[in-house]
Amino acid sequence: MEHEDTEQQKDLTEENEESEVEEKHHHVKTDLRKSLSHSQTKSNSLKRRAKKSFRCLQCGKSCTLKQNLKRHMKIHSGEKPHTCDQCGKSFKLKGTLNDHMKIHTGVKPYTCDQCGSNFAHKGGLKSHMKIHSGEKPHTCDQCGKSFAHKGYLRIHMTIHTGEKPHTCNQCGKSFRIKINLKEHMTIHTGEKPYTCDQCWKSFRKECSYKLHMRSHSGERPFYCDQCGKTFFRTDALKDHLKVHSKEKPYMCSLCGKSFTQLGSLKIHQKRHSDVKDHMCFDCGKTFVRDAELTQHQTIHTAEKPYKCSHCEKRFKRSHYLKIHERIHTGGKPYKCSHCDKRFGWSQNLKTHEMIHTGEKPYKCSHCDKRFIESRYLKTHEMIHTGEKPYKCSHCDKRFSQLPSLKIHERIHTGEKPYKCSHCDKRFSQLPNLKKHERIHTGEKPYKCSHCDKRFSQLPNLKIHEMIHTGEKPYKCSHCAKRFIQLQKLKTHEMIHTRSHITA
Repeated sequence: MEHEDTEQQKDLTEENEESEVEEKHHHVKTDLRKSLSHSQTKSNSLKRRAKKSFRCLQCGKSCTLKQNLKRHMKIHSGEKPHTCDQCGKSFKLKGTLNDHMKIHTGVKPYTCDQCGSNFAHKGGLKSHMKIHSGEKPHTCDQCGKSFAHKGYLRIHMTIHTGEKPHTCNQCGKSFRIKINLKEHMTIHTGEKPYTCDQCWKSFRKECSYKLHMRSHSGERPFYCDQCGKTFFRTDALKDHLKVHSKEKPYMCSLCGKSFTQLGSLKIHQKRHSDVKDHMCFDCGKTFVRDAELTQHQTIHTAEKPYKCSHCEKRFKRSHYLKIHERIHTGGKPYKCSHCDKRFGWSQNLKTHEMIHTGEKPYKCSHCDKRFIESRYLKTHEMIHTGEKPYKCSHCDKRFSQLPSLKIHERIHTGEKPYKCSHCDKRFSQLPNLKKHERIHTGEKPYKCSHCDKRFSQLPNLKIHEMIHTGEKPYKCSHCAKRFIQLQKLKTHEMIHTRSHITA
């Protein structure tokens, strides 16, 4: 949008320069006439008013001076006799060429007294000053929207009229704004006029070039006043602000799920239609999003270009590296709006908040069971299908989940990657390490909802709460006796089996 505004301002400046040149000539003539006697000037002035009225036969516009009519006629003829010797661009007026030359020289003589911004053109400064004054004198009579410039109003009016006056001579596509046609033409010509002097990457659009340059400079000019986060682009900031407002204006008509961004809704809807446009040419697997394909292709290359600055671990994507490094830094920027729990990853926060809202958007196609995350649904549906795609490389055992396979294979390899920070004991699974470390810390995070008793492990809490509820889920197959724990049932049933053997 910044690029469009700049180009539109240039067009508006060129359009208004003709009237400014006319005014300059008028002032010069006025100064000459001042040297004549008052009576002579008055009579000559009356004669001029009676005589001088030069009308354009093409559009009917009237000019007070013949030379102004000649300049005006260049609009109809398309004549641009004044050419820049630096880049070859041509102009109708010499004054416009002189202003254009300031782009090459870098001269910006017009300074804003409010913020210090500099401009090459006087028209550019005038346009800029309306930002400070808030002046928007040009109002649309269709919808009431106001604009700082008459040219912007004219462009806006084409929304109501449906007019698209700028047509591509290659494919016939039409555009409302001239600059959009210019950018479109580069598709046919293959031209990429904007080149980065840091990495030599070229771009079709100036706005894309400016955004790219921020990746080198690190500039993030758009600032969130809620949390202090900064962004490369204004649209990224607008999307981010919806996180604070909880606004989700885009809703799926099929399942009712809402999204903060239109792009996210479109990607989501492809999942309903099972549209997967992006295919891996190595294995034929298809994906909904281009980013998913790019991530998948690293499986074939085994490339992990992103290395942790705290340890030797490497990652396929920079996003995964950022999340991993929070383990070392302890950063948890995402806070639950219902409780004080914090998370290192936004997706974990979203999943957690569903516990409070009770939302379970993923429903099993075989039964009525619902899940918070799609991965839990996929795992569950394998119970119905009997699918176990992950096979152990050491034995014939198969698993429905990849993490289950990895944990199983540690039995064969003897790998125990999780070490206790208090002693030398090691574990093959992270949950077992966490349970063990509670012995050292004395932490008991699980509290009984009926009394003040606390437990270090969740299964122990569940067993304890059955004392309050009276629940005894394990029933003896030989008599009517019931038990809270499975182990107690097994011990009891041995009484029946022994008596049967004795008999």
